[in-house]
Amino acid sequence: MVKKYRYSSENYEFEVEIGKVAKQASAAATLRAGDSMVLVTVVGSDEEREGIDFFPLSVEVQEKQYAVGRIPGGYIKREGRPTDEATLTARMMDRPLRPLFPEGYKKDVQIVSTILAADENYDTGILSMIGSSIVLGISPIPFNGPTGSVSVGYVDDKYIINPKSDEKKVSKLDLTLSGTKDAIMMVEAGALELTETQMLEAILFGHEEIKKICEFLQTIIDEIGQEKNEFHYEGVDKVLYTEIDDNFGQRIKEALQTVDKKTRDDALDEIQNEIIEKYTDEDDENIEEKLKSVNEVFEELEKTIVRKLISVDKVRSDGRKMHEIRPLSAEVAYVPKVHGSGLFTRGQTQVLNIATLGSPSDVQYIDGLTDEEVKKRYIHHYNFPGYSVGEIGRFRTPGRREIGHGRLAERALEAVIPSEEEFPYVIRLVSEVLESNGSSSMASVCGSTLSLMDAGVPIKAPVAGIAMGLIKEGDDFAILTDIQGLEDHLGDMDFKVAGTKDGITALQMDIKIDGINRAILEEALEDAKDARMRILDVILEAIPAPRPEVSPNAPRIFTIQVKPEKVREVIGSGGKTINKIIDETGVKIDITDEGLITITSSDTESGKRAIEIIESIVEEPEIGDVYLGKVVKIMNFGAFVQFANGKEGLVHISKLDHKRVEKVEDVVKEGDEIMVKIIEIDDKGRINLSRKDVLPKGE
Repeated sequence: MVKKYRYSSENYEFEVEIGKVAKQASAAATLRAGDSMVLVTVVGSDEEREGIDFFPLSVEVQEKQYAVGRIPGGYIKREGRPTDEATLTARMMDRPLRPLFPEGYKKDVQIVSTILAADENYDTGILSMIGSSIVLGISPIPFNGPTGSVSVGYVDDKYIINPKSDEKKVSKLDLTLSGTKDAIMMVEAGALELTETQMLEAILFGHEEIKKICEFLQTIIDEIGQEKNEFHYEGVDKVLYTEIDDNFGQRIKEALQTVDKKTRDDALDEIQNEIIEKYTDEDDENIEEKLKSVNEVFEELEKTIVRKLISVDKVRSDGRKMHEIRPLSAEVAYVPKVHGSGLFTRGQTQVLNIATLGSPSDVQYIDGLTDEEVKKRYIHHYNFPGYSVGEIGRFRTPGRREIGHGRLAERALEAVIPSEEEFPYVIRLVSEVLESNGSSSMASVCGSTLSLMDAGVPIKAPVAGIAMGLIKEGDDFAILTDIQGLEDHLGDMDFKVAGTKDGITALQMDIKIDGINRAILEEALEDAKDARMRILDVILEAIPAPRPEVSPNAPRIFTIQVKPEKVREVIGSGGKTINKIIDETGVKIDITDEGLITITSSDTESGKRAIEIIESIVEEPEIGDVYLGKVVKIMNFGAFVQFANGKEGLVHISKLDHKRVEKVEDVVKEGDEIMVKIIEIDDKGRINLSRKDVLPKGE
């Protein structure tokens, strides 16, 4: 039976249809808002995969070019690997859902959102996120939802739910938010230096709409939801837990308080191997099951000790206080020859960022689901090699984590990147993670600020970032500043905040529990601000301001604005004129239809020479102007003279000399260079010249 539902509030409307398509999936729903339409499906496995110690949830977003009436480019004419936007949407779908599955659930679950139609005014990502909650809710898969999702904009000092395309262009905030009716689960935001209070109010404003969406989704689940599969998680072996705690608990606690990550990991590995040797027997028929049980107990004991140390003893594993930042260092110009570089270190997390400046033709074209061609002139890439955590890793195309961390760092700097009019370069930043022990994405933000200023990019303000953590036991909670990897892995929140001294530019929050409230958010934001100020001081000690000029290793860019109708003259027939300029000067030239000409040169002189040539081409001749010209054609009635890089005019035979001229050839020949003066420009643009008017008069 086909069921249709409609959500309608003063802020947002969408429709849900269930039971018409994809009926062999565990559950499926189509959602539509405006002309955007998505199909979301979920399939759950009946059997648990053998030998895994994680929850195998996979979330996929399939962007189809037919959604905007376009055929994919290339030879194959088929969609390729997921775009970065599709990957980022899938990450935002996954993050609020994962904590709401039962503890210990290890059966495969796959959620797929297929974008059937895309309307730029109605975000398919938000529909996908809501749809994933619906299909999980009505499926037999155990799930403690529903969740709702919205985006929030900030225009003219007002918050807007799911802003339209025009509103997004002028919004100071791009916030995506997910949560249950009781708490916030996931936050992803970019902002133009909003204050902590403004950001907090935006999150709470969005959560009010989420509550309404959750109520709507619950009515659907109550009406047509399937009976949930039974699932009981016994937890770890309590007897074994007590015995291992008695025999090894103190040693584990001491190892966990080792400052150096590698030393700590080695000590814990040694203890774990001792426990395995003591509590397993290779001749035991159930060795695999016993080994699994021992490892589960060890992980649970490790988690319990870390959380108790922080929440009760107020002691962090490396001995720091709750809001203490690890040792910081910042350095610029670390790498020779490149356009800019910054090395930022925070404890055992270290990122090297390289800035490269390019010409307008280096812009990145995005083949996404929009009617307009999307161009990016500021790009941030993030790389996380295995050696950064002391492991052997494969080098392959960037994974979801690298794409997500790179985009977060990119958003953090977007607010301070100068406009194309101010700074016509294309900017690419690459963050190479050299060491990682917590929040390499925020270290990437700091390294990016350093390399941009080292390259001479006139950013509006330096940006720094910090990662906050949370340990919550009942009503008690402890907020941690600058979390390291262990605290992230075993804690309840990863809350990253980046910004300038004046406000927040990017924010990302992931929750591993049922959500957080206003009090936690408020405290975390204020603590993050305090930490950000301390990090900014370190950055400014290394380089107090952007260098006054771009790096000598960077190309030189010059711009000139000409009238659009003059573009054809600069290009010339078949590109003859522009190619001649390029051959003569060695520059690179980019021209827009609006008449903005950008010259990229390896040296200043070549760039200036190209500008001079273009200026002479587009110059508007005026009566009375004098030029050195070249005779290009002889006629009975006069000579045609070329001047000012391609312009032509006629010198009538009567204007060749003060005395009477019988034949043109008596005075000039083809190829002669002569001085001429413009004496007339008719209504059709034809130019009449005079040689006589620039000759000294005879007696």
